[in-house]
Amino acid sequence: MNEIVTFGHPALISKSSDIEEIDDYTINLSQKMINIMYEAPGVGLAAPQIGINKNIFVFDAGDGPFVAINPEMVKKEGEIVFMEGCLSLPGYYWDIERAEYAKISCLNEHGEEVIYEGDDLMGRVLQHEYDHLKGKLLIKSLKRKARKEAIREISLKGFPGDKI
Repeated sequence: MNEIVTFGHPALISKSSDIEEIDDYTINLSQKMINIMYEAPGVGLAAPQIGINKNIFVFDAGDGPFVAINPEMVKKEGEIVFMEGCLSLPGYYWDIERAEYAKISCLNEHGEEVIYEGDDLMGRVLQHEYDHLKGKLLIKSLKRKARKEAIREISLKGFPGDKI
């Protein structure tokens, strides 16, 4: 089973490529990602977080697991600041400003075109996981001074469970 990669891994800052065909590999990957997400535990997981730069993420904002393949951001509205964390930055949380509402268009694991949309947690998860596919890690959403402080803290303290 793939491990969740953490800050510093090159997959987290690389843009992902589209999935050309929804085949057994893609279906198995999505199921594996759902299992990893729940085991972590988390509410979303993008393929780059397990070292695979493909445009796929999974999420569960409270209504069961969903798969988003080759997502496109359709709409974002409003602004909200909320404490946010990331499985690739375990143990750290920051106030992050995002759109309050988000809507994406994508394919599901059956190759069907679907729309996922929402505000609150759903909107935040969609934007967070979409960012991963674009090579944007949560820490990049911080203002410059806060980002420098966060990187310094991570370099000094590491992540929970790290063997130093």
